[in-house]
Amino acid sequence: MCENRKVVVTGLGVVSPVGSDVDSAWERLVSGCNAIGPITYFDTTNYKAKLGAQVRDFDPLTYMEHSEILRSDRYAQYAIGAAVQAVEESGVIGTLPPDRIGVYFGSGIGGLNTVSVEIGKLENRGPHRVSPLCVPMMIPNMAAGMIAIRYHCQGAALPAVTACASGSNAIGEALRAIRHGYADAMITGGAEASIVPVGIAGFVNMKALSLSQDPDAASLPFDARRAGFVIGEGAAALVLEEYAHAKARGAKIYGEVCGYGSTCDAYHITAPHPQALGGAKAMEQALTEAGYTGSETVYINAHGTGTPLNDVGETLAIKKALGQARAAAALVSSTKSMTGHMLGAAGAMEALVCLKVLQTGLVPPTINLNQPDPACDLNYVPNTAVRAKVDLCISNSLGFGGHNASLAFRRV
Repeated sequence: MCENRKVVVTGLGVVSPVGSDVDSAWERLVSGCNAIGPITYFDTTNYKAKLGAQVRDFDPLTYMEHSEILRSDRYAQYAIGAAVQAVEESGVIGTLPPDRIGVYFGSGIGGLNTVSVEIGKLENRGPHRVSPLCVPMMIPNMAAGMIAIRYHCQGAALPAVTACASGSNAIGEALRAIRHGYADAMITGGAEASIVPVGIAGFVNMKALSLSQDPDAASLPFDARRAGFVIGEGAAALVLEEYAHAKARGAKIYGEVCGYGSTCDAYHITAPHPQALGGAKAMEQALTEAGYTGSETVYINAHGTGTPLNDVGETLAIKKALGQARAAAALVSSTKSMTGHMLGAAGAMEALVCLKVLQTGLVPPTINLNQPDPACDLNYVPNTAVRAKVDLCISNSLGFGGHNASLAFRRV
């Protein structure tokens, strides 16, 4: 197989709390639009956490037949919506043999709503009432499978299931598949739809969620008041393509995926390593692959969940990876302040943000950062977007289980 082929992005798609197409989502992000609000999917009276970042403007019938919707969980519907946008923009289907296009699509949890509904049927109405589609609707590989079926992609079709790093790991492994010659194009990204009663209850009881009932005081990355993340949902998709093929067919190119790092803390199932060793190493790997020299203007889309441990640890990881002076000069922001934490979709959403930063020269803010934590002392672009000619973008994702993934992007 060939090695070190250049890989670029030729299509983007998104279904998110800030919008279900790329242009509207980007406009709202750079405007500092907060998509967090009361959860409306179910009655939250008995739940300590009452806020979420729901997808509000998505109609699956735009992308799927009614019969297909009935056979799929909401997370897979989001995945299809984002993938259709990205693939249609790219125009890659039909330019390659089917076995040279693959699908790597991540989800941290998969069809949690399906699991909840079908367990309710089992307990209340008996085993004969459980849907025969329960298993295919709930498993986290089904988004990748459905996208592959939709576009007849006969290359590898795999999920990445690494909690909050799922979307980033899917993109990174898709990069490697093309770089080393196993595919010429990949549909990749992540999807999640876990704003369901058992999901909220589970995250609340492990003390991970913000209990604030004020949308502007809930998701607070790097702020001294932060006390947990706000759960989000949605999907983002990228079409990755071998550069020579994309250029030859005149494809629109958003940028190059030029680096990827993937590590494990091997420390704790939920807490990050206190010295941020794994997070720093993943960033170092991505920076090395990207050919980072230290002279570039760098933007980092931080994992930035707004949990007490994550934000201090990630700040430390950035300093270790870049060095103190270069970290201080970098632009860092957490778009989770607006989208909430989209879990397995977060890394893909934030990769999309990095590509738009390169394209537009606009860096989205970390909103509601009004009381900076002294332990988080980098430039987090508080409250208002800034203009900057960024040379290199890094997207960080850190997941339960100690999974760390970093992606690097450059203009072509």
